[in-house]
Amino acid sequence: MESYPLYQMIDENGEWVNKSHEEEFNEEKVKEFYYHMLRIRTYDQKGVALQRQGRIGTYVPFPGHEGAQVGSALALSENDWMFPTYRDHGASLTFGADLDRMLLHWNGRIEGCLPSKEKRIMPASIPIATHLPHATGAAIAEVYKGTDNAAIAYFGDGATSEGDFHEGLNIASVFKAPVVFFNQNNGYAISLPIEKQMNSETIAQKAVAYGIPGVRVDGMDVFAVHYAVKEALERARKGEGPTLIEAVVIRFGAHTTADDPSKYRDQEEINRQKEAKDPLLRLEKHLQFRGFWSEEWVESIQSDIRKEIEAAVEKMENAPAANTDDMFDHVFREPTWTISRQKEQLGLIGGNR
Repeated sequence: MESYPLYQMIDENGEWVNKSHEEEFNEEKVKEFYYHMLRIRTYDQKGVALQRQGRIGTYVPFPGHEGAQVGSALALSENDWMFPTYRDHGASLTFGADLDRMLLHWNGRIEGCLPSKEKRIMPASIPIATHLPHATGAAIAEVYKGTDNAAIAYFGDGATSEGDFHEGLNIASVFKAPVVFFNQNNGYAISLPIEKQMNSETIAQKAVAYGIPGVRVDGMDVFAVHYAVKEALERARKGEGPTLIEAVVIRFGAHTTADDPSKYRDQEEINRQKEAKDPLLRLEKHLQFRGFWSEEWVESIQSDIRKEIEAAVEKMENAPAANTDDMFDHVFREPTWTISRQKEQLGLIGGNR
């Protein structure tokens, strides 16, 4: 079996372990990464707070995934397709999704469940892995149209146990679809550890079955992720087909705000890992290591980010309440009798039709 070493460019101290692309990651680029990672970390903290205050519904946090999501999203071109999951709102925001509509999604408004108006960002997939064949289809369509646009599909380790994962990779391989399958392996499918999901040592090696490249990268290293995704996209645009990337990350928090991770994970160990491997802290150290760090600059962008988020929260809370009919009226073109009965029952019980 081919080995899949963990590709890395900077270590936990923010220092180079691979300087082969140092020129690409200049001061402007590094600060761009940091801005987006700080922005989505701040947004995520606000999302958890809003849920705890009862101002939005269940929220899906992503601390620990910032490097993987920012590094991958910033590798995309303007007209590429993004197929995120419920945990990839950081990637969506980085690629250009509207922050106001993102918050409306968590508040139950239908606007947040529609394709992005700003970029080719599809609605977050809640069912596990069902969007992988969709990403493949969008990529094949771009080939038929004669463009060099590509697609990226995000998913977790648990998704690799679903049939849609295998179907998506197989048809993408057969048709040489310009798609990057971007796995964020945080080691848990909700509470199920990866060693109880599969016997394979890595997710990257699953690429062998489909005759496509498999890459394993340190997902806490934004540089390594960015370079790996950029290289995979270049292959895709040249007609060389899909790539499976396994970004190894640590999920610092809960699966969702409805989850209690202390029931199945050692929280002291997670806290130690957070202190040692936090992708945002790693990038801070790198900025300091290269003399790019400025307290004034960080305070300035943090202030701008907070103002942006607070303005979006205000818009969300001033929006009309979600219409409960929406979740029934947009399932089928013609409602089935079961849908009609459920809609009627909700109206009778809740009085909110």
